Amino acid sequence: MKIGVLQFNPLFGEKEKNFEKVKIMLKGTTADIIVLPELFNTGYTFLNKDELARLAEPAADGETFNFMSSLAKETGCCFAYGFAEKNNDAFYNSSALVSPSGMIGVYRKMHLYFEEKKFFKPGNRGFPIFEYKGIKVGMLVCFDWIYPEAMRTLALKGAQIILHSANLVMPYCPDAHKTRALENRVYIALANRIGEEKRNGKNFKFIGQSEVVSPEGEILVRADADEECVKVCEIKPETALNKKLNQYNDLLADRRKEFYFK
Repeated sequence: MKIGVLQFNPLFGEKEKNFEKVKIMLKGTTADIIVLPELFNTGYTFLNKDELARLAEPAADGETFNFMSSLAKETGCCFAYGFAEKNNDAFYNSSALVSPSGMIGVYRKMHLYFEEKKFFKPGNRGFPIFEYKGIKVGMLVCFDWIYPEAMRTLALKGAQIILHSANLVMPYCPDAHKTRALENRVYIALANRIGEEKRNGKNFKFIGQSEVVSPEGEILVRADADEECVKVCEIKPETALNKKLNQYNDLLADRRKEFYFK
């Protein structure tokens, strides 16, 4: 299986330009799954709820879904992408998984970062597992990574690959993913954005370094901190089914759950 991560600098509020940029960047790329950053279509720094309401969309009935669905059919690729989801009167920082056959599922960010709490509701669906080409995948959005329980839950539910859409500003995640992948014996595909977003006195600088990490904690590909690129590599998802370090130690089966704090 070939998996990729797309890293770029979205323009705030410019959906059509961001769509066009993604399409150009993917030209000639061949992969089974490609991960795009968090809020790839809108940018990150919302100033108020009215602005969010204008840019948010229903998961399977909006211009972003229509674009990504069309792109999936055109390329034969499955995409995980971050977007602002509108559901009735609520807004979620979500990630969708769309294949050439249509919508597979939507994950809603569970752990909101900083002022996201002013605009979005925390996810209310837990950590679902989705399936594509017989492979079980889980999804996370940005700040979810810092809670080890999130990725461990996905691993316990059978995820072989974690698709992680992000707008990371703190420097820790790319290296921490080596540990997250190893301790759960899963692949992690992290798609982060680059650039700076300055809006009304708010300034975020994003760290890039999108990557794919193996169940052994090996970085298979990693982008630079400031390059727009698509990185693709071969993976063997079946290796993530083996949780054994040696003949005596199974990372999940050996857990002493009765002694862990709840």
